[in-house]
Amino acid sequence: MGNFTLHWEQKIVQKGHPALSRPTQPVPIEAISGKEIQSLIADMHRILATQDDGVALAAPQIGADVQIFVVSPKVFPKMHSLERLTYINPTIIRSSKQMQEMQEGCLSVRGWYGETLRHVRSSVRAYDELGRVFTRDASGLLSQIFQHEIDHLKGILFDSHACDLYEVEIAENLTQ
Repeated sequence: MGNFTLHWEQKIVQKGHPALSRPTQPVPIEAISGKEIQSLIADMHRILATQDDGVALAAPQIGADVQIFVVSPKVFPKMHSLERLTYINPTIIRSSKQMQEMQEGCLSVRGWYGETLRHVRSSVRAYDELGRVFTRDASGLLSQIFQHEIDHLKGILFDSHACDLYEVEIAENLTQ
């Protein structure tokens, strides 16, 4: 699979882990259908499903240095089979000029929240888990997710640009 070997953890890593502060590498298109990438995607969906307070997860959040993020089905209350939940090598191709301060937190910066300035609307081009390219337009929460997760793929955590950060106590069952 190119010039890198993929390693990842079976849990969400926290701020300070080296994978969270470095840019990720694109996934070679021919590797998307391979066992390693498919296993990583399955683990990412499984780990995200254990997080009651999480809506998306980027590969660096489990220590993998590749450009993949997944979105929880709970983001799509009226979900139908066409919704894309896996984004491989995503690129924001359009963003609205209008921006809005939004409340944000992160599964890798447990217990901390703050206000971030995000584009109200954005469009992403990515590959799905079958290696097919697609474009997804989003507004509101999904647009915010796109921006937050693509920041992860660039090695940027939300708390580096958030305002009014505050800490809340996290229930023990949410820290695993």
